[in-house]
Amino acid sequence: MGDAEIIPIGTRGRPGRGNGGERPSAGSRGLAARTPRPRDTDPVEAPSPADSVASAVDGPPAADAPVAPAQRTPGPTEPTGTTGPTASDRAPARTEHRLPGPAIAPREWLAALTRTAQEMFGESWEPRLAQFLAVLRRRLTGEFVVDDFGFDAEFTDRFLLSALRPVAQKWFRIEVIGADNIPDVGGALVVSNHSGTVPVDGMMTAVTVFDHTGRHLRPLGADLVFKLPLVGDLARRGGATLACNEDAERMLREGELVGVWPEGFKGIGKPFSERYKLQRFGRGGFVSAAIRTGVPIVPTSVVGAEEIYPLVGNVPSLARLLGVPYLPITPLFPLLGPLGLIPLPSKWLIEFGEPIRTDEYDAGAADDPMLVFNVTDQVRESIQQTLYTLLMKRRSVFS
Repeated sequence: MGDAEIIPIGTRGRPGRGNGGERPSAGSRGLAARTPRPRDTDPVEAPSPADSVASAVDGPPAADAPVAPAQRTPGPTEPTGTTGPTASDRAPARTEHRLPGPAIAPREWLAALTRTAQEMFGESWEPRLAQFLAVLRRRLTGEFVVDDFGFDAEFTDRFLLSALRPVAQKWFRIEVIGADNIPDVGGALVVSNHSGTVPVDGMMTAVTVFDHTGRHLRPLGADLVFKLPLVGDLARRGGATLACNEDAERMLREGELVGVWPEGFKGIGKPFSERYKLQRFGRGGFVSAAIRTGVPIVPTSVVGAEEIYPLVGNVPSLARLLGVPYLPITPLFPLLGPLGLIPLPSKWLIEFGEPIRTDEYDAGAADDPMLVFNVTDQVRESIQQTLYTLLMKRRSVFS
């Protein structure tokens, strides 16, 4: 122990500098704490004299009091490898900051309108469009004519028949037989079977007659049709009138083509199991009107209407509550709601039979009940036999 080196304790050097020399040894430099570089730490501001005085007055901080972390002032960020601001740095987009989308050129608008007009009015769309606008102007200004029954020929041709024609040609694909049996001039009575739950067959018959003869069919409707707010007005404008002998005889004397469906609600409201079985033809009032006016009776048979709304059920108690003759239940209604009101696209066949002349009877024959019954039965049997023939000719319900 005598040879041990004595290390002086009270050197005048700075702490951690070893033996007190000006430059510390390599070992002491390795043991000393690494001084942070200026870029890694924020510069600390020197305390101002006011802060020093406040510290002296307040006294030294308590030893166990927590010290709040110093707020760092964000310094300038160094450039990174990304170009442009990130999604978090962008300000939220507002409506006024958004750029307007690509505008449609006026010539593209014009081309679209031209294509639409060609689809609606055909290749010669310009004169037809001009006619349509002229008709629309007259309708809006009230420059149109109706007859004593409320029939508006222009409205029927331009709107009603134009709307029903695609349904007759594309949806039901109506095939017509014997259209030449309809007289070109003079009064005539078209008598047809009634079916389909909803009287669509009457509208399709009117379209067919007009397209093949150019004559308007004047239907005789039940009083319920004219009690409905919108339907009644459209029916009168389309040429329909109340089914009574006085109106029927007046129109027949004026040379109109009158349509009648003697089965009435019993025909369109019968179950699907009784399809194409004619119901009672009333008391033969249409025959009396034809005999008094001496016009021919054209028996008409319609196949295909029974399948558009197959009637599989009825709610009579609710029908009486609503004031309607029946409340139909079909395979699609009310199960599918409004979609159940779309008729099924059955294939239709309409045949106009040979006219039955009534001008050979005198005016007093219309009051003979037996004669009226015989003529009524003759018309009914003619329609029934034609229905059986058409059913055998039709390949299937939908073709």
